[in-house]
Amino acid sequence: MKFLDQAKVYVRSGDGGAGCVSFRREKYVEFGGPDGGDGGRGGDVWVEAVEGLNTLIDYRYQQHFKAGKGMHGMGKNRTGQKGRDVVLKVPVGTQVLDEDKQTVLADLTEPGQRVLLLKGGNGGFGNARFKSSTNQAPRHANPGQPGEERWIWLRLKLMADAGLVGLPNAGKSTLLSAVSAARPKVADYPFTTLHPSLGVVEMGPGESFVLADIPGLIEGAHEGRGLGDRFLGHVERAGVLLHLIDITHEDPVAAYRTIRKELERYADGVLKDKPELVALSKIDLIDEETRQMVADDFRQQTGIEPMLLSAATGEGVRAVMGRLYQVINEHRERRWEEERYAREVAALESLKADEPEG
Repeated sequence: MKFLDQAKVYVRSGDGGAGCVSFRREKYVEFGGPDGGDGGRGGDVWVEAVEGLNTLIDYRYQQHFKAGKGMHGMGKNRTGQKGRDVVLKVPVGTQVLDEDKQTVLADLTEPGQRVLLLKGGNGGFGNARFKSSTNQAPRHANPGQPGEERWIWLRLKLMADAGLVGLPNAGKSTLLSAVSAARPKVADYPFTTLHPSLGVVEMGPGESFVLADIPGLIEGAHEGRGLGDRFLGHVERAGVLLHLIDITHEDPVAAYRTIRKELERYADGVLKDKPELVALSKIDLIDEETRQMVADDFRQQTGIEPMLLSAATGEGVRAVMGRLYQVINEHRERRWEEERYAREVAALESLKADEPEG
């Protein structure tokens, strides 16, 4: 399935149905009177996050979605039927943006989450609504209200526990294929990865995490150079970043600083403070003494102790995944604590609001 993480869509809610002008006329009934029913409401436009989707490719082939119009009212006080709703089904992690691509209208982060985007127009009142002591035979009804319309952007940000970052050919896709069932394209040339990939890393019975691989970054990525800048949003939600550096690179420290600079400049530094683990990859290509020398030099220049791994042979991979899983659990616990605290604060504020004054 082709990967698509952005789509522009036109949505319109339904117009309300018109009210009816009708009078009751029945044999043997002495008094008639107005009995025109109201028009039905127009259909709404909803967006819903569903499981089983990981791309917005459906919205490449259909960009216009219109809800149904409400039925007109009828005699005998019959209200028109409500218009058919439209539900945009999107992957978990999708953001709905206004046409300016800046204003976030909805952020769907949980399966089953559902947000109302546009409300259908109200149906018009039938003439029975206008009956009064001074106007017992009203001969007018209201038209239905028009629906709303707008262009929106759907932007997918993958829901991953950890994200892989690094220069092209750092070994990210090879690592993902080695630790999960994902099978991203692997080759010995830059920019092999053209779209993000997700893999589930199994650590033990009931213990796993989701790892995301994005296209390699280059200098100037935050300004739109290369491929990775468009996909950096997919690691925004990740709890921790695993920064891979090719140990055979001519200057691993410079490679590390290049990526760090791009992360810090992306989207006003939203990725700057994320926990980060650094690993020197492809250690099978050099001898033991050289790899230790490169690691020592890296530590002296950056103050960071790099881990060593080879996705090709499996050396060091389990230790890196174990450390990564530990940091992910710490992030999860911290997030749960923050959510629990937020719920407690909201509950206290609700209690205070319910207390009688004085």
